[in-house]
Amino acid sequence: MEKKVLILAGDAVEALEVYYPYYRLLEEGYEATLAAPKQKKLHTVVHDFEDWDTYTEKPGYGIEATASFADVDPTEYAGLIIPGGRAPEYIRMNEHVPAIVRHFIETDKPILAFCHGALLFTVVRDALQNRRLTAYTACKPEVEALGAEYVTAGCYVDRNLITGHAWNNLPDLMREFMKQMKAVMHV
Repeated sequence: MEKKVLILAGDAVEALEVYYPYYRLLEEGYEATLAAPKQKKLHTVVHDFEDWDTYTEKPGYGIEATASFADVDPTEYAGLIIPGGRAPEYIRMNEHVPAIVRHFIETDKPILAFCHGALLFTVVRDALQNRRLTAYTACKPEVEALGAEYVTAGCYVDRNLITGHAWNNLPDLMREFMKQMKAVMHV
């Protein structure tokens, strides 16, 4: 299997949650494909925890999507990353996303999803029943609607499924993802 990781994103993807994993993968010698509804420069957002009762959102840097969901063959990839932000709420509606996500679940390849990334699992609800995962607190109802158990930890691992609360958990999340990738790649 090639050292390739797929990142699913779209406009309004959280900047740290897409950039940090992307560059971390490149640093380790992986090929990182950033896929979106169409190949284009994506607009990222910066979510922050200020003195509001929820997070704030500001425009972030642009990042180039190198593939469209329609062009993705998930069998070519050893792992999947699903960043948060607002992108997951609408990219889950893309006709190609359920098959892509289901492939990684059913083949037990490493999956990293954080923050609102768990919203993508709502289109493959049957595949995550009785699993345990975490996500941004506001996503708890969607996680429970999957038939999964919501865990309050900032970083949680359930076999191949690595989930996190938000961007501030990225070091722990990427450490676990890279550990699982190395096991899959037999490195």
